[in-house]
Amino acid sequence: MSVTGLAGMYNIKGLKPELVPPDEVFAGIAAPFRLRVSNGKRYLPSFLIRLECQTGQALTFPVVLQHSSREGDIMLTFNQRGRVKAGRITISSTYPVGFFARYWTFEDSTAFTVFPHPLAVSYPAAGDDRRRVGAALRRERGIDGELERIDPYSGAEPLRMIHWKLSARSPDFLVKGFGRQTAPPLLIDPAQLPGQGQEERLSRAAWLVRRWVRERPVGLVLGERLIPAECGKNHGRILLTELALYGLD
Repeated sequence: MSVTGLAGMYNIKGLKPELVPPDEVFAGIAAPFRLRVSNGKRYLPSFLIRLECQTGQALTFPVVLQHSSREGDIMLTFNQRGRVKAGRITISSTYPVGFFARYWTFEDSTAFTVFPHPLAVSYPAAGDDRRRVGAALRRERGIDGELERIDPYSGAEPLRMIHWKLSARSPDFLVKGFGRQTAPPLLIDPAQLPGQGQEERLSRAAWLVRRWVRERPVGLVLGERLIPAECGKNHGRILLTELALYGLD
């Protein structure tokens, strides 16, 4: 009993768990997280390692070699928006004889933001902009849209638009041809959206951000704060984070 007990405890010694969140987590929607365990022991592997989150989801790895790590996917759901910590992760193993399970509990301080649950909404409800909702953007030649073509260098384009890799394989310089987005900025004020309360209106705003931010400049009006309109995936995360934390301070 003593030998197997010591072997079992040493088996889970030197292990460190980690929960890695995805880029976007929305309240009420299952998201794929990476659950990872690293073995910091110098010489011996660990066997029959089970990792369990405080939500009950678990993974089991037959072996985790020394100075290496193993990981797998689990689906986690969080019902409330805001800042969330990974929380408790338990490492256990029935090694070496399978009669007893020995375990250690870790508090993972990894924090991530849960965005509001997206709820579809028709917006704007009136005005000239209504005709553009759901329509493709009209693109013209510019420098702020998507890469659309490769053109010969005319001498008028700035040097930063030269496509150096393709130009190296061509007798002439080639430049990147970008489109120009002509859609006007969309400013979203959750207080003006339909909904039974603040949470539902924030959810409507989150849907609008997710729907439009990659196609047109989107900004937010939160009380007296104005977040300027920009477009792109990174700006979308900034807006969703603002909505996730709004009113929780």
